Amino acid sequence: MIENIAASSASTMTRFSPAKLNLFLHITGKRADGYHDLQTVFRLLDWGDYLHLSLVDGAVISTADGEADADTLCHQLLVLEGAETITTNIEDNLIFKAARALLAFAIQSNTLPEQLAPITIRLDKHLPMGAGLGGGSSNAATTMLVLNELWQLNVTRDALIKIGAKVGADVPIFIFGQDAIAMGIGEKLTAINLPDQQYLVLTPEAHVNTATLFAHPKLQRDINSLSIDTIKNQSNDYVQNLNTPYHNVFTPVVASLAPAVAEALSYLQGLETQVLGTARMTGSGSAVFLPLDASITTDKALIKKWLANAPCPAYLVDNL
Repeated sequence: MIENIAASSASTMTRFSPAKLNLFLHITGKRADGYHDLQTVFRLLDWGDYLHLSLVDGAVISTADGEADADTLCHQLLVLEGAETITTNIEDNLIFKAARALLAFAIQSNTLPEQLAPITIRLDKHLPMGAGLGGGSSNAATTMLVLNELWQLNVTRDALIKIGAKVGADVPIFIFGQDAIAMGIGEKLTAINLPDQQYLVLTPEAHVNTATLFAHPKLQRDINSLSIDTIKNQSNDYVQNLNTPYHNVFTPVVASLAPAVAEALSYLQGLETQVLGTARMTGSGSAVFLPLDASITTDKALIKKWLANAPCPAYLVDNL
């Protein structure tokens, strides 16, 4: 644990970095800054990556010369392992970007301690990339939360959410740390209580560039905005089933561009009558999922059959 690190010559802590699902995803308009406003309900999963953070007691980097900049400090303080296949340049990695953004905030707010301990972060990756499960954003958020504690920066959660939104649109939900209704670009979060549930998640090997999706002429960008109370009160229309007006605006576009996604979604749709639920895509893809009801999850043989027959990697996962 963090409080025991100083007592050891070399200490390692492990933090879980969860995945998320979008139970629905609407775009309500385009902003003046070029980003899009959205509405969604995020569901956090008990499935994800792991970050192993190590520091050696006594090794410190001085920041007291008054000329420290976030980029230089980040290179001095952070060693990232296990992410070589994600980005060829460490500066493009969301973990590095998150640490740099956190340091930049501390420098700007004049709260940076005079000494900081170098940290090695080893990424134990389980979530597929480009699947709409938020793996990279979750890694970034977990990094910010732990470094904020280890370096005793004392940045508030609200401030971390604002910093995280600049790193990536999905980062705030993982700092928030609970199921939520999200608005704005994903940084305006309101907690929501949802029933425990299991999901059958398929991860086809397909990825459509996000910029391509947002530029696609068939992408619906003008969904009527719903109030928070409406979304809370209509949860029966998107938790198990997906009823009008709730949907994922990216699904028809991604399915038309990525046959593997269309195939995976079709497979789950073929199971809908047995689970009385609606298959759907999460985020901007490529993962698709089917909410399961309790009567099905007890049939282990049936679930095993569904997993084995899936056209791509398939997982049975729980909410966090």
